[in-house]
Amino acid sequence: MKNFQTLKFLDLFRKLFESFGINYPVMRKILAVKLTMDGRRTPTMFNQQGKKKKQPEENGFIKSLGMYAILSVMLIPLVIFGENYLYQMSLFFGIIMFLVMTSMISDFSNVLLDVRDKGILLTKPVEKKTLNAAKTVHICIYLFFLTGALTIAPVVIGTFRHGIIFLLLSIIGLILVNFFIVVLTAIIYYFILRFFDGEKLKDIINYVQIGLSVTIAVGYQVLGRAFSIVDMNISFSPSWWQFFIPPIWFGAPFELILQRHSNLYLVVFSLLALIVPIISIFIYSRMMPAFERNLQKLTNYSGGSKRKEKSWKSWLVRIICRSNEEKVFFRFANNMMRNEREFRLKVYPSLGLSLVIPFVFLFNEVQMNSYAHLVSSKWYLAMYMCSLMIPNAVTMLKYSGKYKGAWVYKTAPIQNLAPLYSSALKVFIVNLFFPVYFILSVIFLGIFGLKIIDDLLVVFVTAVLYTVICSNYLKGSLPFSESFEDAQQSGGVKVILALLLMVVFAGIHFAVTFIPFGVTIYFILLATSTIFAWKTAYKSLWNY
Repeated sequence: MKNFQTLKFLDLFRKLFESFGINYPVMRKILAVKLTMDGRRTPTMFNQQGKKKKQPEENGFIKSLGMYAILSVMLIPLVIFGENYLYQMSLFFGIIMFLVMTSMISDFSNVLLDVRDKGILLTKPVEKKTLNAAKTVHICIYLFFLTGALTIAPVVIGTFRHGIIFLLLSIIGLILVNFFIVVLTAIIYYFILRFFDGEKLKDIINYVQIGLSVTIAVGYQVLGRAFSIVDMNISFSPSWWQFFIPPIWFGAPFELILQRHSNLYLVVFSLLALIVPIISIFIYSRMMPAFERNLQKLTNYSGGSKRKEKSWKSWLVRIICRSNEEKVFFRFANNMMRNEREFRLKVYPSLGLSLVIPFVFLFNEVQMNSYAHLVSSKWYLAMYMCSLMIPNAVTMLKYSGKYKGAWVYKTAPIQNLAPLYSSALKVFIVNLFFPVYFILSVIFLGIFGLKIIDDLLVVFVTAVLYTVICSNYLKGSLPFSESFEDAQQSGGVKVILALLLMVVFAGIHFAVTFIPFGVTIYFILLATSTIFAWKTAYKSLWNY
């Protein structure tokens, strides 16, 4: 088995692990197996692209770190321009916590909540404490890689700009941030696991993930409200509620040590940055046995009976599905999306963000100007932010926990698989996109008035066209035909480019608002283009 460099580095802390009663050699072997399995691609049982050449083992997550390294370049201005360390580093840690926590929710929750290895390892002479430590270290390894990729550029440049003390403070702060995020996520799941059971628990966890995503986005805005800009100077007014904003904790030591601005608030913030993560680690270690016992609830089946299709959805199926094949595939895709916990785990957090982000823009505008100015402006175009979920959701449509059953597509008595693609996209639009769009539309109509009805229609039609474009641009195989373990290998750069296309659509919409009857003409052109694109995709792009 490969001797990973990560494990060699971990060997330096062997005595530390053993001081906590952990069997380090056993934990090391478990981690070696986990890291080896992470580097192996699960073979896709049904590949429309033909057989791929056998490739050497490689970790898709490690390969994807290049994209995060590119994102890190955008953080460089935060650490080199100015010397208001409290503001700059609080914002820096706020962005890092936002990105890492989001990744923790979407990509690592399934690792934290995994109970499959217990049936194998706990039947052997392996202590629970050792197994739990291996799971925690496994998550921390990848979070450190992710954090390192996100911060490598700003930390290196900041070290040249501010000195070696900046480097030491950054490394210590990022380590504490990662511990804090892992433990915070585990504690939240711990309380959820205590009060719910079986299938209901799995649904609750998905809703909690939406709530976490919304909380992170809102918290990021609250962080910005802690500072005010007066005459181009950033000022900080201490207040009691700022003690509940972790990014300020981790930004305070830079102001305290590098600028030598010592006051009670900075000292308390700095102590919180050090003490809270350490205390949370001890709390986590104490509650871990109970947490693991409650995890067994995920294997319980609470007797959930088959849910009948709602009458309104049956009516909708008859309206939007043209053929019997498409109706069957619509019901199939609807059941798959509803029952795939892993799909919801990866897609639902983006639904929460799509609901919140448009209001972030509106609140910023109200703060900078006034509510009356907002109502008379064109900020209703922030509705386009609800389309942020589309590239990610369309990409995830090809993954399933039951991907091995994809052979049924070949045996089904159908001429082509185009109805499968079209029905899967229709289920996404009906079940996921339209509820978010409808909620935002009602609120935006209350803010901006009935004058924006035609604009809202343009946004919806654009979203449908955008979905068709993304399905062609991002698809790699049939819906539900690949393992979620391959999801780490999805092209993040392609998703970012797809998001830029929505910016182009919003820009065109903004431009036509200055033309008399421009929005109406644009709507007619968009509707025509969408119908043509859907029919073209149905006949050729989706026809395997």
